[in-house]
Amino acid sequence: MANSVGYHESEENLREETKDNHRALTSMMEELEAADWYDQRVDAARDAELREILAHNRDEEKEHFVMLLEWLRRRDPKFAAELQERLFREGSIVAHEQAGTQSGEGADDGSLGIGSLKGGEGR
Repeated sequence: MANSVGYHESEENLREETKDNHRALTSMMEELEAADWYDQRVDAARDAELREILAHNRDEEKEHFVMLLEWLRRRDPKFAAELQERLFREGSIVAHEQAGTQSGEGADDGSLGIGSLKGGEGR
């Protein structure tokens, strides 16, 4: 069996679900890389018809990426929640994130939510 480049742990220690996720994530990276390459080729091409074909091919790569993203969303509740929270929002992306962090919604400070063990607040 072929070994996938990118595994950071021994393959026999990985669940099949983890391996499938790796396949999807690797494919997503490849699709984005291909879209970037096509973008550059569109810019560099001098022939109008060639630019049109290259742009079409680039857009196909974006479609493939989105199909993989949807597959991952359906299988990973955290991905689904992050996408639900962040996609298709109006206004500043950073301001939205900062507002969530300030209200405690987006904060992930590594705590268990039990307060400080140093005394003071949370006691």
